[in-house]
Amino acid sequence: MITFNTNQIKKIIEKPFLKSNLPKIEIGDTLKIDVLIQEGNKERIQSSEGVVISMHKTGINTTLTLRRLFQGIGIEKIYLIHSPRIEKIKIVRKSKVKRAKLYYLRTKIGKAARLKQKFVV
Repeated sequence: MITFNTNQIKKIIEKPFLKSNLPKIEIGDTLKIDVLIQEGNKERIQSSEGVVISMHKTGINTTLTLRRLFQGIGIEKIYLIHSPRIEKIKIVRKSKVKRAKLYYLRTKIGKAARLKQKFVV
């Protein structure tokens, strides 16, 4: 019987599916994500923009939660970063944050939900 440890599994199975052209995403960044959507027999690209309020880093299963206010209602969507359905990820803006999870933004609306911009040289 052959046994594999997790490092061997990551190297053999997951590595070919990892995307190498991803930008360095951090909590508090405002992202624009283009996702391939299938409607019937047609495919189109739908883009969504929002603030990264949490990330879960586990190799190929890395996910991020994007939050956006739409007509006064908060919408959160979880994206698998290495999914073949994700066409492009663009960082629109970086923000200064002091927390690993920004769940407190759920209770804030309007100007209170703004984050300070971090200017990168």
